[in-house]
Amino acid sequence: MKYRCVAIGLVALLLTAIGGCGVVRSLGKDPEGEALTRLDTLSNYKNGSFENLAERSDSTVKRRLLFLRSRPKTIRPSRALPWVETDLKTLAAPAPTIVWFGHSSLLIKTGQGNVLIDPIFSNHAGPVPGLMTAFPGTMHYHAEDMPPIDVLIISHNHYDHLDYRTLKKLKDHIKMAVVPMGLGSDLVYWGFDPKKIIELNWNQSATLPGGLQITATPAQHRSNRTYGKENKTLWASYVIQADRYRLFYSGDSGYGPHFKQIGQQYGPFDLALLECGQYSANWPWTHLWFGQAAKAAVDLRAQLLQPVHWAKFEESNQPWNEPIKVLLPAAEKLGIQVNVPRIGEPYTLGDPPRKVAWWDFD
Repeated sequence: MKYRCVAIGLVALLLTAIGGCGVVRSLGKDPEGEALTRLDTLSNYKNGSFENLAERSDSTVKRRLLFLRSRPKTIRPSRALPWVETDLKTLAAPAPTIVWFGHSSLLIKTGQGNVLIDPIFSNHAGPVPGLMTAFPGTMHYHAEDMPPIDVLIISHNHYDHLDYRTLKKLKDHIKMAVVPMGLGSDLVYWGFDPKKIIELNWNQSATLPGGLQITATPAQHRSNRTYGKENKTLWASYVIQADRYRLFYSGDSGYGPHFKQIGQQYGPFDLALLECGQYSANWPWTHLWFGQAAKAAVDLRAQLLQPVHWAKFEESNQPWNEPIKVLLPAAEKLGIQVNVPRIGEPYTLGDPPRKVAWWDFD
């Protein structure tokens, strides 16, 4: 009886600790009630979950494979990644200026407002700290370094894009959040004002007070924050129109005809921010493989490509710098210009692309 009481006490202590550090709350909350009823009216929401455009015609999209690749020794960099210290609050933006923080986190300063995309300033990706830690050199920027945010854009609800701890710190500095359908339930659960959340389905747009126009566009991916519930909220890519400039952000997406459709409907683009890492044979259809980002840039009719979704976390069995090493020759073959700034290094549209090979080490 004594040992049983001790065991119960330890379990209670553990649950209290987990709750106290935000693990349970970081799981978020799927749509329910009126929010769930609204989803039932959507054409891409069937039988309680969202679907990809290709899902009905491609029988391979739900395929699950074993890892076919061993874990390389260079899955993490041997030293800290180089970075640039930039005062984001005083940064001028004569044209849209992009600052990358590693992985898919981006700040875009424009004359119409500041855009923050998929911010993750925690040192890990996941509900439990320490399980998927960020690479050295990628942890120098924090929520308090951000300027006032006119619009927060979230692509989907995976932990490496939707970070509870970061958003908790940023919440009071965000004027408006634009998210895919259903994902607003997570933000409301975390204390966001529902009046400051805009949910978009694919090909729906929102124009903000400063003149920024944000359009959600299709992506080929999935969503879940627990293993038991999948595709309860939508995933999206985005078209960002700032004055005369058009930018595209892919979010997470496998390759498909949607890129060409987006290019025809909304392009050409001055810049395409396209994922180029964390591909795997275990999820062959949810991420761009090897040089497919270059092909997607052609489809989008993009003048310039900047790779994202790499250089911060080890989410797949690939050398940490393989994505960029494979992308560059593929882009050169297709005649696509590539911009590869260091973390924190501002790039203003119209400037020569950043090409210094800062990633050239194991």
